[in-house]
Amino acid sequence: MVEIIPIAKIGEDERGATHYFDTDRTGQFIIAYRKAGSSSGRHYHKGIAAKKNPEKIIIMKGSATLHWYDVRGEAKGSEKVTAPVMIQIHPWAWHELIADTDIVVFELNGLEDGREDTFRV
Repeated sequence: MVEIIPIAKIGEDERGATHYFDTDRTGQFIIAYRKAGSSSGRHYHKGIAAKKNPEKIIIMKGSATLHWYDVRGEAKGSEKVTAPVMIQIHPWAWHELIADTDIVVFELNGLEDGREDTFRV
């Protein structure tokens, strides 16, 4: 239901680290800044929108806790994640991201992508 994918580091020097990832997605994306203790998500997607099947987000800075459960079954989980990491959230997985620290999130979708494919329980 949920995949946690490390973002590969290709180098590091006195300036800092460089990481990379691949994507076949284009169009609008979202960059969100969330304060420690805040909650994001608290919904699921049915996979109607291509960019929500699966939903892909990258934690670019900070640490967070991802809570999820299968709205059609019994599977559930909770994962601590630390930047940089990609999270893939598959359809029917209700999910909530709690910022443990201030975080920066890069969503590989735009606001319109979720408008018809976001459901709350």
